[in-house]
Amino acid sequence: MNLFEEGFTFNAAELSEIVISVALKIGLLILVFAIIAPIGKKAIQGAINKISKSRKLPESRTLTLSRLSVNIFSYVLMFVFSVMLLEMLGIPIGPLLAGAGIVGLAIGFGAQGLVSDIVTGFFILIERQVDVGDYVTTAGYDGVVEEVGLRTTKLRGFNGTLHYIPNREISGVSNHSRGNMQAIVDIGIAYDENIDQAITILQRVCEDFEANDERMREGPSVLGVQALGSSDIVLRVLGKTENMEQWGVERDLKKAMKEALDEAGIEIPFPHQVNITKKDA
Repeated sequence: MNLFEEGFTFNAAELSEIVISVALKIGLLILVFAIIAPIGKKAIQGAINKISKSRKLPESRTLTLSRLSVNIFSYVLMFVFSVMLLEMLGIPIGPLLAGAGIVGLAIGFGAQGLVSDIVTGFFILIERQVDVGDYVTTAGYDGVVEEVGLRTTKLRGFNGTLHYIPNREISGVSNHSRGNMQAIVDIGIAYDENIDQAITILQRVCEDFEANDERMREGPSVLGVQALGSSDIVLRVLGKTENMEQWGVERDLKKAMKEALDEAGIEIPFPHQVNITKKDA
């Protein structure tokens, strides 16, 4: 029964009956979609996980495809829900769809940014430029990717800020999570100290890390003298670590090297002032 048909009349009892009937249908529709939504999401995630295991996809790629598929499913579900709700209310869908074509043409010129977001997001996903969990730098931000969508990419900064980046602004991506990462430690010794002795001590620390630290993939090792500073000789240590472990390795290396140099009596210079007092003759 279409409430919008021309010449349609009804009394209070009929109106009450219609309202109750429509309300029950809408309530049932909401209940059905409330059940379908979580079941559909779990089914999609289960299917993606199954495909991932069979094709041996990395976990980051699995998370990316799973979240993207769930987002697309949610958009489709919302569209279907809206269409069915309009039909229950007796609102004709045909004229709305026809009008949507005209309105779409009118707003198309203003939606170029949205189209650019979707096209760019599509190629980001196809080319696998980023995956969920990757540490990247893009569009002036750096952080860990939390979600890759067709319109926006969510990036969690290291201070906890969540950045929503329109895909059209991603003109270039520096992905720091592909392959092993490098831990770089520069440590200075005084000019009066024996360089060879210091290198030997630091190399022992590096060998201990290589043998006992599971985060290391190659090295570390002492490269040698990196720079001659104003008050110190800078020695550089370099090693390859697992993804996202480089900062922790650098902190632990600095601590272990400081303790080893202190134990050997090798001075690590620090800024200080020398005051000279002249006495009158």
